[in-house]
This record gives sequence, structure tokens and C-alpha cells, in this order.
Amino acid sequence: MSGKPTPMMQQYLALKREAGDALLFYRMGDFFELFFDDARTAAGVLDIALTTRGEHGGEPVPMCGVPVHSAEGYLARLIKGGCRVAIAEQTETPEQAKERARREGTPVSKSLVARDIVRFVTAGTLTEEALLEPRRANLLVALAPMRDGVGLASCDISTGRMELEDCTGDALDAALARLGASEIVAPDDWEGAAAETIARPRADFRSEDGEARLRAIHGVATLDGLGSFSRPMLAAAAGLIAYLDHAGRGTLPFLLPPVARGSGAHLAMDAATRASLEILEAQGGGRAGSLIACVDRCATGAGARQLAEDLSAPLADRMAIEARLVSVQHFHADPLLRADLRALLRQAPDIGRALGRLVAGRGSPRDLGQIRDGLTEAQRVREMLSASADLPALLRDTGAALGGHGALVDHLARALVPSPPTERGQGNFIAAGYDHALDALRETSGNARKAIAALEARYREDTGTPSLKIKHNKVLGYFIEVPAKHGDKLMAPDSGFTHRQTMAGAVRFNSLGLHEEATRIAEAGAHALAAEEAHFEQLVGEVVATREAIAATAAALARIDVCAALAERAVEGDWARPEMVEEACLEVTGGRHPVVEQALAKAGERFVANDCRLGSDDRLWLIGGPNMGGKSTFLRQNALIMLLAQAGSFVPATSATIGLADRLFSRVGASDNLARGRSTFMVEMVETAAILSQATERSFVILDEVGRGTSTYDGMALAWAVVEAVHEQLACRCLFATHYHELSRLAETCDKLSLHHVRAREWKGDLVLLHELARGAADRSYGLSVAKLAGVPGPVIKRAKAVLDRLEKGREQTGGLGAGLGELPLFAATLQAEEEEGDALREAIEAIDVDALSPREALDTLYALQAKARATDT
Repeated sequence: MSGKPTPMMQQYLALKREAGDALLFYRMGDFFELFFDDARTAAGVLDIALTTRGEHGGEPVPMCGVPVHSAEGYLARLIKGGCRVAIAEQTETPEQAKERARREGTPVSKSLVARDIVRFVTAGTLTEEALLEPRRANLLVALAPMRDGVGLASCDISTGRMELEDCTGDALDAALARLGASEIVAPDDWEGAAAETIARPRADFRSEDGEARLRAIHGVATLDGLGSFSRPMLAAAAGLIAYLDHAGRGTLPFLLPPVARGSGAHLAMDAATRASLEILEAQGGGRAGSLIACVDRCATGAGARQLAEDLSAPLADRMAIEARLVSVQHFHADPLLRADLRALLRQAPDIGRALGRLVAGRGSPRDLGQIRDGLTEAQRVREMLSASADLPALLRDTGAALGGHGALVDHLARALVPSPPTERGQGNFIAAGYDHALDALRETSGNARKAIAALEARYREDTGTPSLKIKHNKVLGYFIEVPAKHGDKLMAPDSGFTHRQTMAGAVRFNSLGLHEEATRIAEAGAHALAAEEAHFEQLVGEVVATREAIAATAAALARIDVCAALAERAVEGDWARPEMVEEACLEVTGGRHPVVEQALAKAGERFVANDCRLGSDDRLWLIGGPNMGGKSTFLRQNALIMLLAQAGSFVPATSATIGLADRLFSRVGASDNLARGRSTFMVEMVETAAILSQATERSFVILDEVGRGTSTYDGMALAWAVVEAVHEQLACRCLFATHYHELSRLAETCDKLSLHHVRAREWKGDLVLLHELARGAADRSYGLSVAKLAGVPGPVIKRAKAVLDRLEKGREQTGGLGAGLGELPLFAATLQAEEEEGDALREAIEAIDVDALSPREALDTLYALQAKARATDT
């Protein structure tokens, strides 16, 4: 391709300019091809061969490609690899391209099939079943910074759910942590945007445009009936819709009416707390080891997504929490109902996502079948719930949304075959008997094939050629083929056969009779496909016309699934229904950490349960004890118990009375953020500062080892001041774990503070961790014992003990922590002295004549050696 680019390359380069930073999938026949840097990137991510095609600018053009029929799998890998993809499809057939060339007066031989970008495939705009995780929502988020805050719009286009909210200050980071968006878009002039945010023109984020687009999408003259939306919310909605418009090339996906998310309706948690409690993802990444993995017993993907949302945003309204708890209790108390209901739910397809694909114009006959089957199962669930006595209000109201689709279900049942295919281009998804004209076309096509078989038999007899066959391929259509040695018979002018092609070992012919039958088949088949396509569009139209009612049914099934699954989990783990009260308390008997308990059970071990009693007179617990003793586990398990309760779940405890919290804070564990220039200690202080500035009397706070990242005196001073601030200023419920024994003195001045410790014992020189919580201050930290338990070499332990003894003596004598250290021998000298003492002991043992000793002398000698060994240890 040296010199001027070919027409094909000119077309490709023009489309690539339009695609921008997205990889361009350029359709060429049965393949999507990629060129230049796109090819290099895709080949690396997909681990496929990188080849070349021609030249451009005097250099070979890198190229790679993927088959169209299996493109979804490759797209999934590219999206997971952080890529965005533009799909450039052929918008006309080669025959149409030639006809266009004739009309335009250009050479037909040089006609180029027209292509256009029909869609951008990005992480936040996926609807295909193969590209989505069934048990995880796929959220697109748009941010609109304005003078009075940042508007946030979030949407899962696979189900149509859309939320709008206002964020100010740290609330934006908390909201983004809660949502876990697959893709975020923001104005290109916003300096506060993160590096991974996709920049879009500022003109896309106008609040008046957002209001106009929402009115048009939902067919209303005003948004008042949908909710109250601020200007930042509408600006964010405008940016989100504009991006969806861009990605879909003018075709919007399914969007339900937006819901305004107000502050105060949910238990607030910042990003650090979510990461610390490992709600949806474990610290190392992935679902395994997280709270959701431990709790999720949902029978459907939609239920699992709803559960994840509930755990990410627990409620802060007592009545709403009680409504969920009563529903879980109903299934908990009726194991037969629970089992039968869950069996029905397992049969229900994901109708929410099937609906999303149909509305977006990416649906298939299989999606229609899923709507039919899912609505059928929904009706059965409704009937089962209706037969249940004393049905709670939430289940009764939710069950009401499961019905009302009888006419649509009946129509889909009559129209579709039992298992419709995923591709509609091949037909055969409309049931026999639904359309008599279609049945006639199919019969004509079937009879024509029988006629061809009869024709083949007659030609064999007429020509005396038993090896004659009638075949078909995409290039020639139907043709007659005989071995080369019989070709002359059919070549005769009066034979009735027309020569078409001579092969190495065979000759191919046509005939008038074959042409007529082939035409009948082609026409009947084409008309049948056109009829099925028309039926498909009609059925999709009926589904789309009731999309909001179907979406409500999908949401109702998900909510019922969550209630039944939480009941199943409660029975499985012997969890208790919490009592929710308005007083600021936390009274837990036999509390356990659900994730740790499950892991220990798999290893055949038992979790040691502990009580927690926080109330108006005892709202701050100062907890000491050794590392690995269970302090952090105790802190986290109580935070998780509160989170589960406010999400509407039973809790891992014998009993629990929980006062509603407005915010939950967790400052547990060491981490850094080097990318933002923050050390471990800086991160600890940032998180602690957030707690001290945002917590209220209604909050619940867990703090672990505040101040450990700096010098002993600095750390102790900070920990002391933080405890006082929590006690005096915040006056909230708090569990505070520490190694600083000196903090126990605070119990003398802080009347709402009580001392506790995790129990441990030393047995024959070894540390035994009991994982039990007891009242009172810890007697010591057991740091050296834990180090020994961890496998720190003996000489290092001995050296540490010597340093510790000298430090403690110096502090007793002078009050200075480092007093007397200058008199301490160097570590190397200590090791040398220990080696010399060990050699002397060895020499003394080797010098003993065991056979010459009397029993009394042997005993005296053993006592002497023991005394010498003990002297060496000290």
C-alpha cells in the first residue's frame, strides 16, 4: 500500500478517526480485522498471532483478526483488559455495493462495501449475556461537577435501573466505593477527575439537556412525578445519556425512570471502611473471602445482585429494616415453603437482563423465550406466596408485582418454540401452528427438498449413472455432480443438462427441473425467514410496550430471592434475628465473624464466640491483648453484625439488640497509597481524621492500633488524644483496640470507657491464644511470645528480651524510655558470648565419664549442668 492508500484503507482510516482511542473491529467477511496499533494491542491482550497486510507509508501494516461468530469471547477478554472497542459492520452486501457503483458510474470491479461504526462496546455499556457476570451489577457512572457539589448518575443498562444523587466533599469517594462502577465518565475540563475516568465534552453535561432528555425518554411533560432532582443530578444524567447515545450510535438502551437517592436513607460508609470490612471484595481482590461470598445463597443472578446492593447500602430506617427482617423470618419459620420457593426461583431466567437486550435492539429469540419462562415462573411464585398464611406486608406487596402478564405469556407461549435459538437469522423459532402462512412456506420448502431427492433418483435412472448426486454450496447453490468419467453423457446437447464447472475428478451441471425446485426452496425459505423476522419484531414490540411492568416483576423476584436466601443462610449458620431499637446500643451475645467462622469450619476448627455490650453508660471499649489474639476479628465481627442487621439480615450471634447507626467507620489494618504519596502512617491518620470529623452520636466506630506507625511517644500521645476525642466529643459507640498499656489510665477520667482484653496464657514457655474477651486491662502485650510463635529465631528473641529488660529498668529509674541502653552490649558481642558459653557447656558435657558416676554423682552433675544452661539463657 505504498503511495496513495487503497480505497479500503482510506475507509478504515476514516472509521478509525471516528473510533478515537477505541480499538476498531473492522468487518471483512467472516472476520473482524484490526490494523496498526490496534492490532498490536489486541494481539497482546488476546494472545493471538500478529501478521501483516500490504504496506502503508512504505511500512508493513500490522494486522490481526477474530472470527465474527466467536467475537463475543474475544470482546469479553478485551473489555477485561481495559480496552474499548468500536464495531464497524458492513452496512450493505457486495451485490448492493456493485449496484451502488453502477448508479454512481464508478467501476463495479472496484466497488467497496460500505461500513459504519454501529456500536461502541465498553465496560459500562454491556448487555450481552456472555459479557456480563450473572451475580454482579454492571454500572456506568457519570459525574457532573458544579459550584454546589458533584452530581452523580449511575445506571445498569442491562436492567435499566438508574439513580441520581448529589455528592459533596468526601461523599463522592464514598459513593464511588459503594457503586464499584465498571466505567466512569466526566467532563474533559474537570481537574478532579481520576486518571481512569473517560473524558467527554463539557457540553454533554448541561442540566437543561438532562431534564429534556429524561422527559423525552419517559414521555412526561415534567419530571415532578418522577421525583425531585437537583441541577447537578440533571447535569450528570445529561452526561450519562449523551455517552449512552454515543456508545449506541443513536440507539439508547433500556432506562427506567430515575430514582433520586437522598442522604440519610442508608447507613453511610466511606471507602476505607468498605475496604476494611471486605463487603463485596476481599483485600487481595476477588469475591472469595468477602462478606458477600459468605452470605450469598441466592438462587438467581438477579437475587445475588440485589443482595450485593443491600450489603453495600444498608438501610438507616428502622421500619424498612423491620419489613425485611419479618420477611426473612417468614421463610426462616417455614422450611417447606422456603425449599419449594427456591426450587421455583432456580428455574427462573434473568428476565431483567433479557428485557434490557430486547429494548436495546440486541435481543434474540432466546431472550423472548426467557421473558416467557420467567414470567411463567413469576406467576407460580405469586400463587405459592398467596397460599402462605400471614404473609408479611413486604412479601405481599412484592408478590403483587409478579402477576398481570397472562396475555403476554400466552401469546409468547403460542408463538415460540420451547427452546428458541440465540440467532434469529436462521429462523425456526416460531412455533408450528402459530402462523398458517408460515407453515405453508415451510411445507413448500420441505416438499421441494423431497422433490430434489426424487429428482436425483430420476436423473440417476435416466442417465444410468448411480453415482450422480445433487449437492449444494453457498457459491453455486444446488448443482448436479457426476464423476469425470461420466461427464460426457451429460455434455450431449440433447441431454437436458447445462455444464457449470469441471473439477479434477468431477463435472458439475444444472438442469431446468433442478433450477425450478431450487428457486422454490430459495423463495419459500426467504419468505419464511421474512415472516419469522416480522413476528420477532412484533413480539419484541409487545414486550417493550410493557417493559416497566416486566422490570418490576424482575425486581420483585430478586427481592423475594434475597429474603429466602437470607433465611437459608440463617438456618445454615444458626444466625439470630436482631432486635432493632432506637437507643444507641449494641448488645451482642455469642457474636461471631461470619467469614472467619466459615473458613475455620472448612478446616474442622471451631470459632470462639464473644459478647459485646455497648450502651449509654459503657459506650467505649478499650481492648488490649496480644497480636493474633483476636482483637481485630472482634472489632470487625461487630461492625459486620451491625451492617448485616441494617441490611435486613439475621446475624451470626446467639442474640443481638442493635441501636440504629447513621454511619459506620472502620480503621483497621495497615495499608499505604504510594501512588498518592501517602505512607502507611499517613493513610492511618487520614482515615482517623475522617472519623473524628464525620462521626456523630449515632455512629459506630471501630479503631485498631491508632498511632503504631510512628515513634512510641508520638503514637501513644495520638492514641490517647483520639480516645479522649471519641469519648468526649463524638460520644459514639466505639471499640478501640491498642497495645499501649498506658491508655488504661483513661478509665480513671473517662466514665463511659471500660477496659477489656483478649485472653492468652503461657504454658511451658509457649504462648496459648484463647481468643476470648475478658473484662479488665491486659497485664502485658506478649509481643515477644508472639514473635517466638511466628518463628523469629531464638537469638533475636533473647536479644529483644535483654533490650526490653533494660528499657523497663531505665523507665523505672529515670522515667526515660531509652535510659540505660548505652550500657547494653552490642548484638554481635552478645551472640559471640552466647556461642562461647554454649561451647563451654558442650565441653563440660563431653568431659563427663558417665560410666564412672554413681547415681548420686550423676544427679549432682545433672543439676550443675541445668544451672549453667539457665545462666546462659539469661
